[in-house]
Parts: sequence; structure tokens; C-alpha cells
Amino acid sequence: SIGKLLDDDLLDQLRNEYDRLFAEAREDGRYRNLAIKDTDDVDEKRDAEGQMLQIMQMCERSIVYRRLLYDDRILDIAESLIGPNIQLFHDQALYKPAHHGEAVFWHQDNGYWKCLPSNLVSCWLTLDDVDLHNGAMHVMPGSHRKPVDHARSETTVLLDVGSTVDQDQAEIIDLPAGGVMFHHCQTLHYTPPNKTDRQRRAFAIHFMTPGTTRTRTDADTGDAVTESMPVSYSRPLLRARI
Repeated sequence: SIGKLLDDDLLDQLRNEYDRLFAEAREDGRYRNLAIKDTDDVDEKRDAEGQMLQIMQMCERSIVYRRLLYDDRILDIAESLIGPNIQLFHDQALYKPAHHGEAVFWHQDNGYWKCLPSNLVSCWLTLDDVDLHNGAMHVMPGSHRKPVDHARSETTVLLDVGSTVDQDQAEIIDLPAGGVMFHHCQTLHYTPPNKTDRQRRAFAIHFMTPGTTRTRTDADTGDAVTESMPVSYSRPLLRARI
């Protein structure tokens, strides 16, 4: 945990853009509600009682979030963790509205991504004060050392390894608005529901080293396919000292 990193002027810009993009997304359906089964039905996503809202690639919808990827304060920390050559894997906004915000279950990010080498790091950034009650990050110290098997939730699109986690050993990361924390792609983590009258707006940037590959399942054949992730507009090289 780094604590408050971003200045208030930038924080205001990020909040305004975040709110604008989620308002637009609720109208056109270009977001996911991770608290329910995946669907393209705009009304079903919007009207669900449980809300765990996700927009992928904010950087492709907003120049403010595009610039944030290149913020030296963030990249300096990322460089200290994965080295001087830093590429974007992806970014995502993760929004828990007041009263209806649902949990993101215990998981390792690489349980979803299946990337090699498994040395990606994430910057998790808060636009609101975040604590236990409105959805603070919980992490399991030392869990980055090995991957674990993940099970699919029966009611949402999320993975869930909660039954194997001793939650009494978790560390809760309270953060002020504009605060950041970094974690490894194999760190077990979880965020609880937000039933307070405060919203919880968070944004994550996932960094990798150039040359990272990942394994996916081919939709037609069902075979495992390993693919590289070359530098592109969607996955720009953010810093290079080659």
C-alpha cells in the first residue's frame, strides 16, 4: 500500500470522467455487471439488485485515463517491481455503488489471465476513501508464491477460491481517495460488498513485461492456444529502457 499518491486536481478529473463513462455505459450497455451471469441485456444489468460494475479499457474511452497510464509516479513504482520495460496488459474500472455494491470473490488475477511469465503487477487506485465497510481490498500475504486452482461461481461470472482461504490471515488495505496499492498477479485478494451510503469507485492498471504470453481456449475447437501480446494501441509500451 502506498497511500495517497494523486493530487486533488487530477483526482477531480478522474472522478468526473469515471461518472460520465458509467452514466453512458448504463445507457448503451457497454459494461459488465460481475454480480450476475454475463448478459448483453441492458435492463437486466442495470436493474439487478446486486451491482459489481466493470468497464474494461477506460483508456480507450477517455484521454484522462489514457494519460494516467503514463503517470511517472505510478510507473516508477511499477518499474521497481517488474523492471524498466513496462507494457499495459489492460485497465479496468471496478465500481461498487452505494447500498447495492457486491463482492469480488477471493481469487488470483492470473487465474483469469493465465499469463506467462506470471510476473504481472496491478496498481489498484481509489477515487473515494475506502475501508472495510465500502469495499476495501483484502489481500493474503505470501499467496503470490504459487498459483491455486480456481472454481467458477454458480451465480456470477466470477472465479471463487474462498473455501480454501483462511480469511483470518487477510490484511485489509484502507486507502484514502487518490491512494494506490500494488499487488502481484498471484496475490489472493477479495473486496467485500458495499452496503453503505458511500460509493466505491476504483480503477486498476495491470502491467506486464514485453514478451508476455497467455493461454486461452479456442472458441471453435476447445483447444488451448498460447498467444503473444504484442505492443499495440490497446497494449501500449508505457516505459522502455532497452
